[in-house]
Amino acid sequence: MYLKQGINLGGREFTIETGRIAKQADGAVLVSQGETVVLVTAVSDRKPKVGAGFFPLTVDYREYGYAAGRIPGGYFKREGRPTEKEILTSRLTDRPIRPLFPEGYEHETQVISMVMSADDQNEPDVLSITGASAALYLSDIPFHNPIAGVRVGLVEGKYVVNPTYEQSRNSLLNLIVAGSEEAIVMVEAGAKEVSEQVMLEALMFAHGEIRKLCQLQRSMAETLGIKKREFTPKAVNEQVLREIAEKFSGDMREALNVQNKSKIESYTAIDDLKKKVVEGYPEDQPDVRKEAGEIFDRLKEAIFRDDILNNRRRPDGRRFSEIRQISIEAGWLPRTHGSALFTRGETQAVVTATLGTSHDVQYLDSLETGEIKRRFILNYNFPPFSVGETGRTGSPGRREIGHGALAHRALEAVMPAEDEWPYIVRVVSDITESNGSSSMATVCGGALAMMDAGVPLKAPVAGVAMGLVMEDKKYAILTDIAGAEDHYGDMDFKVAGTRNGITALQMDIKITGLNPQILVEALEQAKKGRLFILDKMEETLAGPRTEISPYAPRIVTIQIHPDKIRDIIGPGGKVIRGIQEKTGAKIDISDDGKVAIATANAEGAEAAMQMIRDLTAEAEIGKTYLGTVSRIVDFGAFVEIFPGTDGLLHVSEIADYRVRDVRDELTEGQQILVKCIGLEGNKIRLSRKAAIRDEQGGGEAHDHEEEVEAPPREPRPSRDGRGGGGRGGGRGRR
Repeated sequence: MYLKQGINLGGREFTIETGRIAKQADGAVLVSQGETVVLVTAVSDRKPKVGAGFFPLTVDYREYGYAAGRIPGGYFKREGRPTEKEILTSRLTDRPIRPLFPEGYEHETQVISMVMSADDQNEPDVLSITGASAALYLSDIPFHNPIAGVRVGLVEGKYVVNPTYEQSRNSLLNLIVAGSEEAIVMVEAGAKEVSEQVMLEALMFAHGEIRKLCQLQRSMAETLGIKKREFTPKAVNEQVLREIAEKFSGDMREALNVQNKSKIESYTAIDDLKKKVVEGYPEDQPDVRKEAGEIFDRLKEAIFRDDILNNRRRPDGRRFSEIRQISIEAGWLPRTHGSALFTRGETQAVVTATLGTSHDVQYLDSLETGEIKRRFILNYNFPPFSVGETGRTGSPGRREIGHGALAHRALEAVMPAEDEWPYIVRVVSDITESNGSSSMATVCGGALAMMDAGVPLKAPVAGVAMGLVMEDKKYAILTDIAGAEDHYGDMDFKVAGTRNGITALQMDIKITGLNPQILVEALEQAKKGRLFILDKMEETLAGPRTEISPYAPRIVTIQIHPDKIRDIIGPGGKVIRGIQEKTGAKIDISDDGKVAIATANAEGAEAAMQMIRDLTAEAEIGKTYLGTVSRIVDFGAFVEIFPGTDGLLHVSEIADYRVRDVRDELTEGQQILVKCIGLEGNKIRLSRKAAIRDEQGGGEAHDHEEEVEAPPREPRPSRDGRGGGGRGGGRGRR
């Protein structure tokens, strides 16, 4: 059945359409705002995946060039591997819908979002979140509660829902929120040091808009008469549960306690205990053994949560607001431009900063503009040894790209402007140990590494991961969560920022009913943790170093008139290549006439700068120059005062006596002092006699001064005024 409905969202129509395209999928919708259209489909197998042991959900978001009227680059002229933006949007779509499927649902499910039309106003990424929910909710797949996603900006003091590209560029906040009618379930944000109060207000504003989109989906489902597939979660064997609880609860609680042991030791103890439990049942009853393993995991989670909520005790014995021990080393790698070793508990990051030139800028595809430039690059790596495992290495996975993007947003807000700092900066975080919140360790280590490299950050940035355990009205907010607290808790809430405010936020919530008061407490507790970590960072490195590494390139900038750019480049780039070859410098010229010169040494930079000054210099009236006679003509000579710039030295200005033949006074290639006495458009008038008088202290030459006769020569010229010996004046009489 075909159905299309819409609402007004932020002053623009937002519509959901189904029953027109992809009718063989279990669910398919076209979500539109303005002329941006996203097709989202959902398909779920009718039978569970054998031996899955988890929910096999995949989400793929793709942006096609044709959507914006472009042909992809490259040899094949078609879309290839997913871009960073596509991977991040796939994660944004996956995270809020995954927890809303029934527990124990192991049917392979796939959601695909395809951007089919993209205008220059409306971003398609948040449409994918609402579209994924609509495709699932308007199908028979057991997805029972609709959600929606919106972006919130803060423009001129007002919150804006789904801001346009232009509004986003002028916004202090880039906040993406997903939620149901009852609660917020996912948050992703970048900000320019906004306060906790502003962030909370933005979240509440977003939730109000989300409710409208959820109600739209419910209205469509009622009109279509949607009926869901039958799915009954597997019942727990209460007898086996009681047996395991009676025999092993004490041992399990002791294995979970990491107060006197490492994470690896705790995990090993838990694995050994699980093996003991499973092997306690007959070998010829594999189903019972499998069930015993599942019940063990369920009981382990229950004991963990009971310890926190009822015994008010964390596995490592910390207070709820306490941060693990922190150690920091800055500048510890000898040849990097900047480095930091940041260790917090059993999480450790080796972070480096590298300074580059404009040639190192990163180019990214964009539906809006086709291509964007990135001056600040951050890469996050998570090798398997960091958690004591073997595994795949190579290109980054979705998790690595997502964690790197969060750290990138946190630090980008404090990067200096291009006119203050001409370098391209790349930060690399290699996680060498991990037990919770390695992305926040990357934020802290990234700020320290850049300050060690001399990057003039506006302020240091720190990050902390918060957790929540909640049942009924009991709850506990945890600061600096470890891996188990993240896994068994109900919320993963990462906050990064400066002393002045938040620069990045990421939140995933597994429960409904999270009220604003808990958010207020979590934000306030996170702020205290952030300030504590900033204090520790400043004990090691209080601010950016005043000198950059001797191994970093030196960049100097000069400003020239844009009309002179062609003089530096030369025909076919010949001139600029010559400067680079002679000085070893890298030269980059902007359209506005800003020239950036990068070299490994000061001498090369100075030489390149002088060459550019010579090429772009302009004559000034009253100034004296050492020029070279480039060409002699009957009425004077042309003198090169700058490379490629000649001025006319008229015969009357060569000397303070009458010159009959220019060649009697000058030869081509001769260097002479000349003074600029006039500018007429592009023509430069020069005087040699004025320059000589200045040297002799005789003052300026004046046009009304009477010229004297030239000194006697052989043969002696006549005094009839015609001169002698010159080509243009005839021969004098004897």
